[in-house]
Amino acid sequence: MKAVVLHEVDGALTLEDVPDPEGPDIVEVRAAGVNYADVLIRRGRYPQMPELPFVPGNEVAGQLNGRRVVAFTPKTGGGYAERTAVDPRWVFPLPDEASYAAGAGFLLTYLTAYVPLHLQVRVSAASTVLVHAGSGGVGSAAIQLAKDLGARVIATASSDEKRAFAVAAGADEAVGYDEIDDLRVDVVIDPVGGDVFKRSLPLLKPLGQIAAIGFTGGLWEDPSIAWVVGRNVGVQGVYLARLIQHEPELVRTCVAELLDLWAAGRIEPLVGSTFPLAQADAAHELIESRRHVGKVVLEP
Repeated sequence: MKAVVLHEVDGALTLEDVPDPEGPDIVEVRAAGVNYADVLIRRGRYPQMPELPFVPGNEVAGQLNGRRVVAFTPKTGGGYAERTAVDPRWVFPLPDEASYAAGAGFLLTYLTAYVPLHLQVRVSAASTVLVHAGSGGVGSAAIQLAKDLGARVIATASSDEKRAFAVAAGADEAVGYDEIDDLRVDVVIDPVGGDVFKRSLPLLKPLGQIAAIGFTGGLWEDPSIAWVVGRNVGVQGVYLARLIQHEPELVRTCVAELLDLWAAGRIEPLVGSTFPLAQADAAHELIESRRHVGKVVLEP
């Protein structure tokens, strides 16, 4: 079968013939999600680097024994391929009307947004939620989930096109990063990190909380505990891979709840770009250049 292989840090993503996966549960991949974690692995910056050579991709949509499914792949890899082995405990039904591409854009993005919004912060119809990188996969998922909870949502994005995309995803307002300093909000969902995280802390109202879920803009500067206490605010961290490892039943419950929301039409994964496996390099370049909107997906 064909699969995309990374042989060395900073190396090319090459489409190669590799042995078929072994095991009782083999998904015929119709779409594979491309995530920032894949880019970090390629650049040697992921906290738990796999052994190389390596087939990236940890979420897929496809066919398993005649069933339409979405699934996580074991050990964060194997998805950029025509077929991949899966653990049946991490296989879920793809809604009947959903495309495979949407399925490949569902698990990681929506879980990453759902966990903080439903389990770690307080969101109600009285809340104002600021979602950074609102045009990305996680950002657009967070917008939809915060709106479903009744909140007013302000999104940030770096261009007019991206801000329009965030509004189309459901945000009440979209602004540039240079326009945030006068905002006052109850919750911040931050996949950016770096200076954006630092600048977002003073935006929180008393009892507000920021969820740090990514660092596409650089690593975080740890806030002073004295400052956090003095401002009556909180910082929440989200590392989905570790949560999956230590609280698998909780994560599976979250997936079931998200699937119910999807089936009811209350959320909808937004796919911005699709590429064939042979163009995995181009998919990564699009993400690294920060030109993408929505989810980036590979289609074997």
